[in-house]
Amino acid sequence: MKTISYIENLEEWRSSFSFSTPIKIRFSETDMFGHVNNVSPFIYFEQARIEFLKSVGLFNTKSEDAGIPVVADLQCDYLQQMYFNENLTMYVKANHVGNTSIDIHYMGVVDGKVALTGRGRLVYVHPKTGKPMPISEEIKKELLAT
Repeated sequence: MKTISYIENLEEWRSSFSFSTPIKIRFSETDMFGHVNNVSPFIYFEQARIEFLKSVGLFNTKSEDAGIPVVADLQCDYLQQMYFNENLTMYVKANHVGNTSIDIHYMGVVDGKVALTGRGRLVYVHPKTGKPMPISEEIKKELLAT
């Protein structure tokens, strides 16, 4: 397996995930060669990230001053091809939580094998000013517990 810069030990890293969501690969997500198009994993990351953030309560507040998570960067490492109608399990975890940002890791598994990995930085920003704002201690605890 190729070396991935943000993973020191694949087995330890793999075992550290607890949150996952199932995804059925749709025909529209494949290319003319029949495998998943290289843009589709970013859609899977988004779907899994939203479910993960909802599970920790990040979207539960109705306050006008509640922050919103904005993707600052995102990367994907493709390890094996995926195809239409396969069952993909997307795992998500907060690898590191700072004062205003979260480093998120992703792992996509098909038939028990890691098919793709990814990471990205979310910045928690004020919806009106667009400036970074602190993540509450309660949300930090939930992010790191999941």
